[in-house]
Amino acid sequence: MQLVFASNNKNKIQELQSMLPETITIVSLESIGCFEDIPETADTIEGNAIQKANYVTEKFGYDCFADDTGLEVDALNGEPGVFSARYAGEQRNADDNMNKLLVALLDKNNRKAQFKTVIALNLNGKQHLFTGIAKGEITLEKIGNQGFGYDPIFQPEGFPETFAQLSLDIKNKISHRGKATQQLITFLKETK
Repeated sequence: MQLVFASNNKNKIQELQSMLPETITIVSLESIGCFEDIPETADTIEGNAIQKANYVTEKFGYDCFADDTGLEVDALNGEPGVFSARYAGEQRNADDNMNKLLVALLDKNNRKAQFKTVIALNLNGKQHLFTGIAKGEITLEKIGNQGFGYDPIFQPEGFPETFAQLSLDIKNKISHRGKATQQLITFLKETK
C-alpha cells in the first residue's frame, strides 16, 4: 500500500517510514508534484492536520495522511501549541524557537509540558483521526543532538534524557508521533 504523507519534512518522513511495516510505503508531496506550502490556518492541532490531508485529497486525488504537532507548555497556557514551528517567527528556526521558549520559562517553576500529535487519514472516502500525547517537562538548557525541533529541551516522563538524547528506536515507542503512528498502523492493518 502506498500512502501520501502531506509533508516535505524529510526528518518526519524518515521517522514515520521507520515505524511503518514494509507493506506500507510513504510517498512525499514532492513525489506527487505538490511543491506549494499547504495552508495551516486552523486554530487547533486537529484542524491543521485535517486541513493538510483534505488539501492533498481534494487537489491531487490521493488517499493520504497528514499530521500536525504542537508543544503545549502548562505555564504558558498551552503555548506555543499550533504556533510551535513558527514560535519565534516565520523563519521556522528550531534554535530560535527553543531559545524563545527557554527565556519565556526563566521565571517559571512549573516546566510541565506535553507534545501532541494528531494524524488525519483520508482513506477510501472517509476520514479518521489518531492522537498521541507525550508528557514531560522543559529542561533548563538544550541537551543532546538527535531528533529535531524542540527535542533537545523536552524530557519525557520517566526518562532522565531529553528526546534529543534517545535513540530513534526508543523515541518512536514513547513519543507523541510514535503513539499516533502506532494507532494509524493498527488501523491500516485492520482495514486491509
